[in-house]
Amino acid sequence: MDPLSALRDYTIRGELDRIVQTTDDWFRFGNDYSFPCNMETAYRSKQGNLYTLHTLVFFIKNQHLPHITYMRSSLTNKVPSVTLPDRKPLLDYLTGKISSSDSIVFLPNPTHDFDTTNNNESKPLIDINDGNVNAHLGFDDIDYGSMIKSMERPLKDREALLECKHRDFYALLVASTKREEERQRIESHQRKDGLVAKNRLMGADDRGMGYGGDEMGVYESTPKPKLHMKGTKIGEGVPIILVPSAFQTLITIYNVKEFLEDGVFIPTEVKVKQMARPECVTVQKKFSRDRDRVVNAYEVRDKPSALKAEDWDRVVAVFVLGKEWQFKDWPFKDHVEIFNKIIGFFIRFEDDSIESAKTVKQWNVKIISISKNKRHQDRTAALEVWEKLEEFVRSRSHS
Repeated sequence: MDPLSALRDYTIRGELDRIVQTTDDWFRFGNDYSFPCNMETAYRSKQGNLYTLHTLVFFIKNQHLPHITYMRSSLTNKVPSVTLPDRKPLLDYLTGKISSSDSIVFLPNPTHDFDTTNNNESKPLIDINDGNVNAHLGFDDIDYGSMIKSMERPLKDREALLECKHRDFYALLVASTKREEERQRIESHQRKDGLVAKNRLMGADDRGMGYGGDEMGVYESTPKPKLHMKGTKIGEGVPIILVPSAFQTLITIYNVKEFLEDGVFIPTEVKVKQMARPECVTVQKKFSRDRDRVVNAYEVRDKPSALKAEDWDRVVAVFVLGKEWQFKDWPFKDHVEIFNKIIGFFIRFEDDSIESAKTVKQWNVKIISISKNKRHQDRTAALEVWEKLEEFVRSRSHS
């Protein structure tokens, strides 16, 4: 009988305790069979090598151990181990759950006939002076890399990082909430400060101390016109910029602050998930090409219907959607009057079709293109908006 069949027979009968290893590295199966420990069996691993009898006996006697513990034990005892992919099918075969396996390849009868006798003269001897002793002992078949990898286990993954004993992330939620409240508070103060700054600038104009002064503090004696004007001139208070309430446009109440203040375009659908819809946003020019330190505040709104009659005198700019219905119920008779009193901007992606701007090209509107992917170019587009806006405000204020 071959060693694999003998081992399976003893496993099914529950007589593994009768398999004894002798001092000269043979396995004695009761009084029935004797085989060398390093004798190859007919069971081939998925890696291609034949398992030795020593490997299979050690495995079946330690089948109750977790695989990682079994691997450590086989390494300690210097016994080649059974790989994890072979573990279940091999165990099923040895315990009789299955009668055959594709991994079993019975070889022709070996030269040496290991029978039931105890004739030690039939045992093949190993020359200790032979340089390939490991090959005789079967250790050349050991895949140490696989053995080490099978003993490894991941310490952390992205889910385990969140499983911290005696810790929770409530503090992060509180900190995030406080940071959002602080941001809203600062925004509210900036809006008030912008109104105060605007009123001071208008007061300085009345005294001839606003525009046109030199760096030494000498100002023109001729008073400048007051900004509180009727008709085409700017009304008193913070200037207003209108944006569409529809999401079809690139600039909305959600992302206008990042675009105008930081020079970065963030898609509306991204900002919607990060913040609640604001009724009004205050924006300030924080950068320019000439590095001037003048800070101008503007209110941004997206509900023209909520504006009072006197508020329309403060409207200086509008980001257009390109649709006629955007200007429904506006207090102007046509597009010519609108864009004579208010500067219009149409923001589009540079690779959009010409059809998208077909209607806008018929209006007196500044068309500004941004890239879909190159965010470093947004600053240039935002600067162009500021320059056109400030030029328009200056001409309107002094007209």
